[in-house]
Amino acid sequence: MPVPYHVLNGDALSAQFPEGIEGERIVARECLVDGPVGGKDLDAFFQTRAAFLNEAYGDSAMEDYLSGTVSEFQKIMGLPKGALLCLWFEDDLFCQVNFWFVCWLIQQYTNEVEVFLIRPEGSLQYGFGGVGQAALKEAYHNRQAITDVASIAALWIFYCNGDTQSLLESGKKLERTYPFILPAIEAHLERLPSKDSPGRPVTSLKAIINDLNTTEFGPVFRAFNERESIYGYGDLQVKHLFDKIIAGQI
Repeated sequence: MPVPYHVLNGDALSAQFPEGIEGERIVARECLVDGPVGGKDLDAFFQTRAAFLNEAYGDSAMEDYLSGTVSEFQKIMGLPKGALLCLWFEDDLFCQVNFWFVCWLIQQYTNEVEVFLIRPEGSLQYGFGGVGQAALKEAYHNRQAITDVASIAALWIFYCNGDTQSLLESGKKLERTYPFILPAIEAHLERLPSKDSPGRPVTSLKAIINDLNTTEFGPVFRAFNERESIYGYGDLQVKHLFDKIIAGQI
Protein backbone atom coordinates (compact mmCIF):
# COMPACT_ATOMS: atom_id res chain seq x y z
CA MET A 1 0.00 0.00 0.00
CA PRO A 2 1.41 3.44 -0.89
CA VAL A 3 2.19 5.90 1.89
CA PRO A 4 -1.10 7.76 2.47
CA TYR A 5 -1.89 11.46 2.59
CA HIS A 6 -4.06 12.40 5.57
CA VAL A 7 -6.40 15.38 5.25
CA LEU A 8 -7.10 16.48 8.83
CA ASN A 9 -9.94 18.85 9.68
CA GLY A 10 -8.04 21.36 11.79
CA ASP A 11 -4.82 21.81 13.70
CA ALA A 12 -6.21 20.27 16.90
CA LEU A 13 -6.49 16.88 15.19
CA SER A 14 -3.01 17.31 13.70
CA ALA A 15 -1.62 17.94 17.20
CA GLN A 16 -3.10 14.71 18.57
CA PHE A 17 -2.49 12.60 15.46
CA PRO A 18 -0.82 9.29 16.36
CA GLU A 19 2.84 9.13 15.39
CA GLY A 20 2.39 5.45 14.60
CA ILE A 21 0.22 6.21 11.56
CA GLU A 22 2.53 6.88 8.64
CA GLY A 23 1.87 9.38 5.89
CA GLU A 24 1.91 13.07 5.05
CA ARG A 25 -0.50 15.38 6.85
CA ILE A 26 -2.57 18.04 5.09
CA VAL A 27 -4.55 20.34 7.38
CA ALA A 28 -7.88 21.77 6.22
CA ARG A 29 -7.89 25.15 7.98
CA GLU A 30 -11.28 26.51 6.99
CA CYS A 31 -14.76 27.11 8.39
CA LEU A 32 -16.72 26.99 5.15
CA VAL A 33 -19.91 26.60 7.15
CA ASP A 34 -19.59 30.31 7.97
CA GLY A 35 -19.68 33.15 5.46
CA PRO A 36 -19.79 33.53 1.67
CA VAL A 37 -18.57 30.74 -0.61
CA GLY A 38 -18.91 32.41 -4.00
CA GLY A 39 -16.43 33.26 -6.73
CA LYS A 40 -16.15 32.91 -10.50
CA ASP A 41 -13.17 30.59 -10.06
CA LEU A 42 -11.09 29.06 -7.28
CA ASP A 43 -8.78 32.08 -6.96
CA ALA A 44 -11.78 34.41 -6.61
CA PHE A 45 -13.28 32.02 -4.07
CA PHE A 46 -10.13 32.14 -1.94
CA GLN A 47 -10.11 35.93 -2.18
CA THR A 48 -13.72 36.00 -0.98
CA ARG A 49 -12.94 33.70 1.93
CA ALA A 50 -9.87 35.64 3.04
CA ALA A 51 -11.78 38.93 2.97
CA PHE A 52 -14.66 37.48 4.99
CA LEU A 53 -12.45 35.84 7.62
CA ASN A 54 -10.42 39.00 8.05
CA GLU A 55 -13.54 41.12 8.45
CA ALA A 56 -15.40 38.67 10.71
CA TYR A 57 -12.54 37.48 12.89
CA GLY A 58 -9.69 39.88 12.16
CA ASP A 59 -7.01 37.21 11.88
CA SER A 60 -6.90 36.18 8.24
CA ALA A 61 -5.10 38.72 6.09
CA MET A 62 -4.73 37.51 2.51
CA GLU A 63 -1.05 36.61 2.84
CA ASP A 64 -1.75 34.56 5.98
CA TYR A 65 -4.68 32.82 4.33
CA LEU A 66 -2.57 31.98 1.27
CA SER A 67 0.29 30.56 3.31
CA GLY A 68 -1.71 28.79 6.00
CA THR A 69 -4.88 27.67 4.26
CA VAL A 70 -4.68 27.81 0.47
CA SER A 71 -1.25 26.15 0.47
CA GLU A 72 -2.75 23.12 2.22
CA PHE A 73 -5.58 22.80 -0.29
CA GLN A 74 -3.02 23.08 -3.08
CA LYS A 75 -1.33 19.96 -1.72
CA ILE A 76 -4.56 18.08 -2.43
CA MET A 77 -4.74 19.56 -5.91
CA GLY A 78 -1.16 18.44 -6.61
CA LEU A 79 -1.44 14.83 -5.48
CA PRO A 80 0.31 12.30 -7.72
CA LYS A 81 -1.69 9.86 -9.82
CA GLY A 82 -2.77 6.83 -7.83
CA ALA A 83 -2.26 8.47 -4.43
CA LEU A 84 -4.00 7.09 -1.35
CA LEU A 85 -5.95 9.82 0.41
CA CYS A 86 -7.45 9.53 3.90
CA LEU A 87 -10.02 12.14 4.90
CA TRP A 88 -10.43 12.65 8.66
CA PHE A 89 -13.76 14.41 9.14
CA GLU A 90 -16.46 14.34 11.80
CA ASP A 91 -20.24 14.21 11.36
CA ASP A 92 -21.18 17.75 12.37
CA LEU A 93 -22.10 20.41 9.81
CA PHE A 94 -18.85 22.35 10.27
CA CYS A 95 -16.79 19.30 9.33
CA GLN A 96 -19.20 18.08 6.69
CA VAL A 97 -19.11 21.28 4.61
CA ASN A 98 -15.30 21.15 4.66
CA PHE A 99 -15.50 17.46 3.71
CA TRP A 100 -17.75 18.22 0.73
CA PHE A 101 -15.32 20.90 -0.46
CA VAL A 102 -12.32 18.58 -0.16
CA CYS A 103 -14.19 15.94 -2.18
CA TRP A 104 -14.87 18.58 -4.82
CA LEU A 105 -11.16 19.42 -4.98
CA ILE A 106 -10.36 15.73 -5.33
CA GLN A 107 -12.86 15.32 -8.15
CA GLN A 108 -11.69 18.42 -9.99
CA TYR A 109 -7.93 18.25 -9.58
CA THR A 110 -6.74 14.69 -8.94
CA ASN A 111 -6.36 11.60 -11.08
CA GLU A 112 -7.20 8.03 -10.08
CA VAL A 113 -6.66 8.51 -6.35
CA GLU A 114 -7.92 6.09 -3.72
CA VAL A 115 -10.05 7.86 -1.14
CA PHE A 116 -11.00 6.75 2.36
CA LEU A 117 -13.03 8.41 5.11
CA ILE A 118 -12.09 8.17 8.78
CA ARG A 119 -14.74 9.21 11.31
CA PRO A 120 -14.65 9.20 15.12
CA GLU A 121 -16.76 6.74 17.05
CA GLY A 122 -18.69 8.05 20.02
CA SER A 123 -20.07 11.44 20.96
CA LEU A 124 -20.90 13.89 18.19
CA GLN A 125 -20.19 16.68 20.66
CA TYR A 126 -16.52 15.80 21.18
CA GLY A 127 -15.64 14.05 17.90
CA PHE A 128 -11.95 13.28 17.47
CA GLY A 129 -11.18 15.55 20.42
CA GLY A 130 -12.99 13.15 22.74
CA VAL A 131 -10.94 10.05 21.89
CA GLY A 132 -7.39 8.96 22.63
CA GLN A 133 -4.54 7.65 20.51
CA ALA A 134 -5.78 4.07 20.55
CA ALA A 135 -9.24 5.11 19.35
CA LEU A 136 -7.73 7.21 16.55
CA LYS A 137 -5.71 4.21 15.40
CA GLU A 138 -8.84 2.07 15.55
CA ALA A 139 -10.79 4.62 13.51
CA TYR A 140 -8.02 4.56 10.90
CA HIS A 141 -8.14 0.76 10.84
CA ASN A 142 -11.93 0.94 10.24
CA ARG A 143 -11.68 3.53 7.44
CA GLN A 144 -14.41 3.51 4.82
CA ALA A 145 -13.60 3.50 1.11
CA ILE A 146 -15.27 6.31 -0.85
CA THR A 147 -15.99 5.09 -4.36
CA ASP A 148 -18.43 7.85 -5.33
CA VAL A 149 -16.45 11.02 -4.65
CA ALA A 150 -18.43 12.84 -7.36
CA SER A 151 -21.70 12.36 -5.45
CA ILE A 152 -20.24 13.97 -2.34
CA ALA A 153 -18.53 16.68 -4.40
CA ALA A 154 -21.93 17.57 -5.84
CA LEU A 155 -23.09 18.47 -2.31
CA TRP A 156 -20.53 21.27 -2.31
CA ILE A 157 -21.92 22.69 -5.56
CA PHE A 158 -25.49 22.57 -4.23
CA TYR A 159 -24.34 24.19 -0.98
CA CYS A 160 -22.54 27.02 -2.81
CA ASN A 161 -25.50 27.65 -5.10
CA GLY A 162 -28.04 27.63 -2.28
CA ASP A 163 -29.82 24.74 -4.02
CA THR A 164 -31.43 23.37 -0.87
CA GLN A 165 -33.76 21.01 -2.73
CA SER A 166 -30.96 19.23 -4.60
CA LEU A 167 -28.87 19.18 -1.43
CA LEU A 168 -31.65 17.46 0.50
CA GLU A 169 -32.47 15.01 -2.29
CA SER A 170 -28.81 14.06 -2.65
CA GLY A 171 -28.48 13.55 1.10
CA LYS A 172 -31.39 11.13 1.00
CA LYS A 173 -29.86 9.21 -1.91
CA LEU A 174 -26.57 8.92 -0.04
CA GLU A 175 -28.18 7.98 3.28
CA ARG A 176 -27.70 4.22 2.99
CA THR A 177 -23.94 4.47 2.47
CA TYR A 178 -23.29 7.71 4.38
CA PRO A 179 -26.07 8.04 7.00
CA PHE A 180 -24.29 10.93 8.74
CA ILE A 181 -24.64 13.29 5.76
CA LEU A 182 -28.41 13.78 5.86
CA PRO A 183 -28.59 14.99 9.50
CA ALA A 184 -25.92 17.60 8.68
CA ILE A 185 -27.88 18.76 5.63
CA GLU A 186 -31.08 18.97 7.66
CA ALA A 187 -29.26 21.02 10.31
CA HIS A 188 -28.04 23.36 7.57
CA LEU A 189 -31.56 23.83 6.23
CA GLU A 190 -32.86 24.53 9.73
CA ARG A 191 -30.28 27.26 10.32
CA LEU A 192 -31.42 29.28 7.30
CA PRO A 193 -33.44 32.34 8.33
CA SER A 194 -37.04 32.68 7.18
CA LYS A 195 -39.78 35.27 7.68
CA ASP A 196 -40.92 33.30 10.74
CA SER A 197 -37.56 32.37 12.26
CA PRO A 198 -33.97 33.64 12.49
CA GLY A 199 -32.83 30.03 12.14
CA ARG A 200 -32.22 27.18 14.56
CA PRO A 201 -28.82 28.27 15.98
CA VAL A 202 -30.08 31.77 16.84
CA THR A 203 -33.33 30.43 18.27
CA SER A 204 -31.40 27.90 20.36
CA LEU A 205 -28.94 30.53 21.63
CA LYS A 206 -31.79 32.83 22.67
CA ALA A 207 -33.43 29.97 24.54
CA ILE A 208 -30.16 29.09 26.28
CA ILE A 209 -29.58 32.71 27.33
CA ASN A 210 -33.10 32.77 28.73
CA ASP A 211 -32.84 29.35 30.41
CA LEU A 212 -29.52 30.15 32.07
CA ASN A 213 -30.57 33.73 32.78
CA THR A 214 -27.12 34.98 31.82
CA THR A 215 -25.34 37.03 29.19
CA GLU A 216 -21.98 35.50 30.09
CA PHE A 217 -20.62 33.84 26.95
CA GLY A 218 -18.79 30.87 28.52
CA PRO A 219 -21.81 29.05 29.99
CA VAL A 220 -23.91 29.85 26.92
CA PHE A 221 -21.25 28.46 24.58
CA ARG A 222 -20.93 25.24 26.57
CA ALA A 223 -24.69 24.75 26.63
CA PHE A 224 -24.95 25.42 22.90
CA ASN A 225 -22.31 22.79 22.16
CA GLU A 226 -24.30 20.33 24.24
CA ARG A 227 -27.67 21.05 22.68
CA GLU A 228 -26.54 21.74 19.13
CA SER A 229 -23.46 19.56 18.64
CA ILE A 230 -24.71 18.78 15.12
CA TYR A 231 -23.43 22.21 14.05
CA GLY A 232 -19.88 21.75 15.34
CA TYR A 233 -19.49 25.50 15.74
CA GLY A 234 -16.37 26.76 17.44
CA ASP A 235 -16.31 29.64 19.89
CA LEU A 236 -15.76 32.18 17.08
CA GLN A 237 -18.91 31.16 15.19
CA VAL A 238 -21.06 31.07 18.33
CA LYS A 239 -19.63 34.36 19.66
CA HIS A 240 -20.46 36.05 16.36
CA LEU A 241 -24.14 35.11 16.78
CA PHE A 242 -24.11 35.69 20.54
CA ASP A 243 -22.85 39.26 20.17
CA LYS A 244 -25.55 40.07 17.63
CA ILE A 245 -28.23 38.68 19.93
CA ILE A 246 -26.96 40.67 22.91
CA ALA A 247 -26.81 43.80 20.75
CA GLY A 248 -30.39 43.21 19.61
CA GLN A 249 -29.37 42.88 15.96
CA ILE A 250 -31.06 39.48 15.49
